[in-house]
Amino acid sequence: MYGMAVTVGSDGRVIRPAILIRIARGPAFWWLVVPAVVFFIIFFLVPTASLFALAFNKPATGVIDLSAALSIDNFIRIFTRSIYYEAIFRSIGIASLVCIVGLLLGYPLAYVIAKTSNPGRNALLMVLVLSSMQLDMVIRLYGLMVLLGDNGLINSTLLDLGLIKAPLPLMYNIFGVVVGLVQITLPFMILSLIGSITSIHPSLEEAARSLGASRARAFFSVVFPMSMPGILAGTLIVFSLAMSSYVVPALMGGWKVLVMPIHIYQQVAETGRWQFGAAIAVVLFVSGLLAITLYHLAAMRAAGGRS
Repeated sequence: MYGMAVTVGSDGRVIRPAILIRIARGPAFWWLVVPAVVFFIIFFLVPTASLFALAFNKPATGVIDLSAALSIDNFIRIFTRSIYYEAIFRSIGIASLVCIVGLLLGYPLAYVIAKTSNPGRNALLMVLVLSSMQLDMVIRLYGLMVLLGDNGLINSTLLDLGLIKAPLPLMYNIFGVVVGLVQITLPFMILSLIGSITSIHPSLEEAARSLGASRARAFFSVVFPMSMPGILAGTLIVFSLAMSSYVVPALMGGWKVLVMPIHIYQQVAETGRWQFGAAIAVVLFVSGLLAITLYHLAAMRAAGGRS
C-alpha cells in the first residue's frame, strides 16, 4: 500500500507494521510498568495491609507494633456503640447526597462546555472550572466560612434587608458539610462528564430529532443514556472523595458532624488508640467499597452494560 512506512531488518527482510507492534508489546515493553508497580506496592499495599493487620490486634494505647495475637474486640466495639455505626450510615448518606447535588449542578455545565464550538468561549468555561482547583482546599473552605458563617456575607445581607431575624444555620451542620464537599468535588464531576458527552456524535441526536423527537426527548433518550459512563466515573470519584474527607467535615461541620474520618483522627491523633482507629478505617474502606460496588452494578444495568 502506497504511503505506508516500512522497516528493513538487518537480514534485508521487510518488517511489517503488525510485526513492529508485536515487538513493542514484547517482554521488554512491560518493564516500563515496573516503577509504578513498585511504588504502588510500597506506598499503598504495604501501609494498607499493615493497617488491616493492626485492626485485628488488641487495643493498646500508644502501641503501634503488630502482634501475632488476633482479636475482633475493636470491631465489636464499633458495631455495639451507636456513635460509631451511625457514623457509617452518616458518611454514606452525605457522600451519596454530594454525588446527587454534584451531578445536578455539573451535568448542565459539562453539557454546555462539550457542545460549545467556539474555542474562546470553551476555553473560558474550562478556565472557570479548573480555576477553583488551583487554590488549596483549606483556603477554599475558609472562603466558604466567610460566606456561610453566622456573621458571613449571606446572613449579614439577609439581616440588613430585614428578611430574617436570626442568622440561618448554614454551617456546623450537615448542610455546611455537603456544600463544602460539593464545592471541592464538583470539578471532578464536570471533567468526567465532559469527555463522555463530547464522545457522543451529534448525528445521533439529530437523527432522533428528524424522527420527530423533541429536543428534551432526544436528550433523555439519546444523550443522557450514552453519557452514563461519564456519570458513573464522575459519581464514583466524587463518592470516594466525599466518603474519605476529613478536612471538610472538620472545618464546615465544626466537629459536630461525626463521620468516619473524624472518628479515625480522634482515635489515632488524640487518644493514641491505633488499633481501634485502624479498625474504623477498615470499616470505612469496606463500607465505601461495598457501596461503590452496589452502585456500579446498578448503574451498569441502567446503562445497558456500557462502562
